[in-house]
Amino acid sequence: MDKKRVLITGAAGFLGSHLCDRFIKEGFYVIGMDNLITGSLKNIEHLFGLEDFEFQHHDVSNYVHVSGQLDYILHFASPASPIDYLKIPIQTLKVGSLGTHNLLGLAKTKGARMLIASTSEVYGDPLVHPQTESYYGNVNPIGPRGVYDEAKRFQEAMTMAYHTYHGLETRIVRIFNTYGPRMRLNDGRVLPAFIGQALRGEDLTVFGDGSQTRSFCYVDDLIDGIYRLLFSDYAEPVNVGNPDEITIKEFAEEIIKLTGTDQKVTYKPLPKDDPMQRQPDITKAREILKWEPKVSRADGLKITYDYFKTLTQEELFAKEHNSFEGYIKK
Repeated sequence: MDKKRVLITGAAGFLGSHLCDRFIKEGFYVIGMDNLITGSLKNIEHLFGLEDFEFQHHDVSNYVHVSGQLDYILHFASPASPIDYLKIPIQTLKVGSLGTHNLLGLAKTKGARMLIASTSEVYGDPLVHPQTESYYGNVNPIGPRGVYDEAKRFQEAMTMAYHTYHGLETRIVRIFNTYGPRMRLNDGRVLPAFIGQALRGEDLTVFGDGSQTRSFCYVDDLIDGIYRLLFSDYAEPVNVGNPDEITIKEFAEEIIKLTGTDQKVTYKPLPKDDPMQRQPDITKAREILKWEPKVSRADGLKITYDYFKTLTQEELFAKEHNSFEGYIKK
């Protein structure tokens, strides 16, 4: 029991699985927890034979129990793309509220430090550009995206309350658009959507006129920023993302060039409350964490495209994530 023990919720998801890899590599005993609504065991099956990894199939919106010592908790359980949280809005709200409360209680009992995965979505459709941590956001609480935005905003408030009232060691990372291997092709986010359409020979769908911007961070860079934040002494929110901004139209053209396909770009109406600009101000991350992204978009996209090319035809043409069934009406 000389190894530090870390609980990672959402462990079978895109970011959670990469966090499991990083903490195993750093010599931790990792407890992965996931209810598999949006995650996939395929993302962590390579860890199952390791003596320093265990998996618990559990929904953190219910009471959470972990036996023995626990040093750190990283709360990454949540739907994280519009196609997910529009289908399971109540589960999205519950994992951000009840789930966070349960895990903060566990952290308090165990004397563990807890880091929560917040999001750039707390800024809503921002009126300030780029977005700094001091910006309070422009969020529609009753719009279709409100279930995710407000769940994360509540999560931050609850976490800070435990920090100030109980003296719990907490960390808050605000994650901007991230990409890389293990993204789910059908999760509705722009990068896997574009690459999936290119691989299937479909035209690329841009919502709006394509002038809205995003800033894409490669997953390895993001995980390093999260790791540094966990072991910092800073309790307030920190933006972690890549400030290299690009319009969605330009991004579609990059994907067509990368994949060597000749698809056209088609345009559809912009969804309600879709942010027009998204770019992190990472001054705090640079100063406090000595962190900034290192992987260029060209290099990161090539690695990601190579991953998507390994998917089976079933995965490539899948319309739904299997685990949604049975949860939609709960």
